Amino acid sequence: MMLSLRTKLLFSNMLSCLLGAISGALVWLTLGDGTLWLATIVMLAVCYFCSMWLTRRLSESLQALEIGLLNFKDNDFSVSLHPYGEPQLDALVSLYNQASAKLRSERQFIYQRELMLDKVIQNSPNVMLLIDDSQRVIYANGAARHLFNQGVKVEGMLLPDLVVMLPDTLKAALSSEQEGLFSMGGSGVDGVDSHSNTDADSSDVETWHISRGRFTQNNQQHHLILLKQLTKELNRQEVAVWKKVIRIISHELNNSVAPIASMVNSGKFLTQHLDDSKLQLIFDTIENRTTHLSQFISHYAQFAKLPLPQKTLIDWAKMTQQLAQQYPFKLLSPLPTMPIKLDAVQLEQVFINLLKNAHESGAEADTVSLMFEEVTHPVNGLLVKIEDQGSGMSTEVLSQALLPFYSTKQSGTGIGLPLCREIIEAHGGRISMQNRVEGGLSVKVWLPVQQG
Repeated sequence: MMLSLRTKLLFSNMLSCLLGAISGALVWLTLGDGTLWLATIVMLAVCYFCSMWLTRRLSESLQALEIGLLNFKDNDFSVSLHPYGEPQLDALVSLYNQASAKLRSERQFIYQRELMLDKVIQNSPNVMLLIDDSQRVIYANGAARHLFNQGVKVEGMLLPDLVVMLPDTLKAALSSEQEGLFSMGGSGVDGVDSHSNTDADSSDVETWHISRGRFTQNNQQHHLILLKQLTKELNRQEVAVWKKVIRIISHELNNSVAPIASMVNSGKFLTQHLDDSKLQLIFDTIENRTTHLSQFISHYAQFAKLPLPQKTLIDWAKMTQQLAQQYPFKLLSPLPTMPIKLDAVQLEQVFINLLKNAHESGAEADTVSLMFEEVTHPVNGLLVKIEDQGSGMSTEVLSQALLPFYSTKQSGTGIGLPLCREIIEAHGGRISMQNRVEGGLSVKVWLPVQQG
């Protein structure tokens, strides 16, 4: 029969008392009546030491449990206890070890989740800033560091000190308590987007959204500020709408052009024996217009059905030589040395379109220039500048030049520059245009470097 811990404690106490009484009695009987005080001391001492010896295992186990619980209090769940051979104590030890293992597992899960969450936040293009009531920065992700301090750590700094060099529009949005959309020039956000490291987008008007949140932690009020750049998303949605319109129009026009062309050929065949010059002129005119319309549709279809880039390492010497054969230019910088993977065919089409526009801007052929600039902060990239000394563009034209169907040329289709933007953005880059102070236009293309 298995005795309980309580029964064992009672027996041990009884045994200790019995041994103490026997020891005291022996001393008293041996030494006489005058030694009653000595017999009492001996009895108590024997009872005490017997009790200590009989309950030593219980004491050790309770001390181990106490140490383990203190470790729990200090968030240390690495300690496990060994069994003591006492069923009830061993059951308690087993429960402790199970709790310790469960807490270790949950802490590991929470750590991995926090690590993943921090990784997501740090790599998010959205600016995330956490400040306290005194406007001191508690936490900032990578985008926030690039926006406020060129990638340098900002934790511990005051928000008013960080916004000193920012554009007035952004400064006002951060200072107010309002949420919503606001617009500002692209020059004020260099480094927020991985593509805005250069001044290639200094003339763009960018749309941003600011949102705020509050919460209390450790009895302290915290303020969360989120900034999201919507320019690329708005452009992407706009281009998607244009593509859908183009596909619908192309489909309907093709359904009409094909039968017309077939009917013209049949009409010419049926009336070839009439020798009527006016009738022949009518058929030729219809045929020429249907051919022109088919070519017109195919140009727009190229924009609407642009294939994904097939990226390979670029041979810049070969590409610039081929470009110079079609549209001469002055190379104002050494060729790039860092390896970069791009779609050579699509990229060449971009440069051909841009160089063609530069030559058609009214500039002298020898004033058209091409320049490369390798960039390493905040991410590796390549900035390509194509400049001319032509008439430049008005503010209205600059704001709409990258939109499909917009063209200032009498015979233009309005597809060249939108196609360039679509190709560049498909490579993860950006394109922008701005008038030069000395006259002419500067087109800047930023491309990310993907090594390997």
